[in-house]
Amino acid sequence: MKGVRHFPGFLAITLVCLIVLYAPLLVVTVYSFNGSTSITQWGGFSWRWYIDVFTGPEAPRFGLAARNSLTIAVLAATAATIIATAASLAMVRGGKFRGRNASFALINLPLMVPEIVTAVAMLIFFTMIGIKTGYGTILIAHIAFCIPFAYLPIAARLQGIEPFYEEAARDLYASRARAFAHVLLPLMAPGVISGWLLAFIISLDDFIITNFVKGAGMETLPTAIFGSVKQGIKPNIMAISTLMLLASASLVTLSWLINRKGQRSP
Repeated sequence: MKGVRHFPGFLAITLVCLIVLYAPLLVVTVYSFNGSTSITQWGGFSWRWYIDVFTGPEAPRFGLAARNSLTIAVLAATAATIIATAASLAMVRGGKFRGRNASFALINLPLMVPEIVTAVAMLIFFTMIGIKTGYGTILIAHIAFCIPFAYLPIAARLQGIEPFYEEAARDLYASRARAFAHVLLPLMAPGVISGWLLAFIISLDDFIITNFVKGAGMETLPTAIFGSVKQGIKPNIMAISTLMLLASASLVTLSWLINRKGQRSP
């Protein structure tokens, strides 16, 4: 049986997709080192715009936005991972129960619903119950949105762990809590870490939901970048975008490596 790469046109279609997806990112990365103030004319290699990100006139604004993004991402990823771990235990180890399929669909709903719909629904919900938009509403929205991203690697890891590990611990008179803490959780650790990293990067990079529920005077790094772009694209924006791209790529790669290592272990 022939592999998919032997189908006519597969290589050409793959190359076109790669170019469309990654050529703009490459252009932004290259021009972030442009010594000129122009975003279209090359003025020689320079680190000036990276220095400007940390010391320029807009540095305080971007610094505050970055701190907001990081703290929200850490809190949202941690809460989403805890909820996703509990959900995966119920779905994978809980056996059959009424509403299991509905629960699975509910957990994965944010993946299937367009993000703009989720953003509008969140805004309407917060408005109806009288919660003032700001840091707290962004955090709540990010937790809800990040749960399925944390759930998938955790559930996949848990499905690969045979139940006899826990059964052996229970046979040795370990309580259910101790069997989980000392046997199951260490085995689940690669999936849990991978899920946390994915949830973290999803929260860190999110713009659409954040822009709807952030309220006036509250900025995260993606919304601060968008606000600056509306006034004109500046070279320092390319530098910030490149730094975010590097952080995202590094965390996604780390998540993949951890998850891959976990799949090889028992």
